[in-house]
Amino acid sequence: MIGILLITHGSFGESLIQNVCHVLNKRPPLIAQLGVAAQDDPLDILPLARLLLKEVDAGEGVLVMTDIFGATPGNLALKLLDPGHVEGVAGASLPMLLRALTYRGHGMETMLEKALSGGRDGVIKLPAG
Repeated sequence: MIGILLITHGSFGESLIQNVCHVLNKRPPLIAQLGVAAQDDPLDILPLARLLLKEVDAGEGVLVMTDIFGATPGNLALKLLDPGHVEGVAGASLPMLLRALTYRGHGMETMLEKALSGGRDGVIKLPAG
């Protein structure tokens, strides 16, 4: 099973995990989050990010999800990438995370594609009643 590590601003990652637990009625295994505060020095929290990465890696790889590409959490996520084993996506959302969880047993490439499509497909204009 592919692990998932969320690296986000503040408590956003924990909120995503709590909402996943609500939707699925359980906490999925091999998932962790690291919330980055404004005062955090990315170099100081990099060792913690690496530790969390190891904790969710059962040998099949890890998908690192972050909220905003180019921001501190995203830059931290970039330092963890190892193509083919540790991949990353930005723009984390609840639809993206649910899709990633659904396909985490289908290999990294499939999981990546489904996570990205979950993020894109989750953005729609609501139809008028």
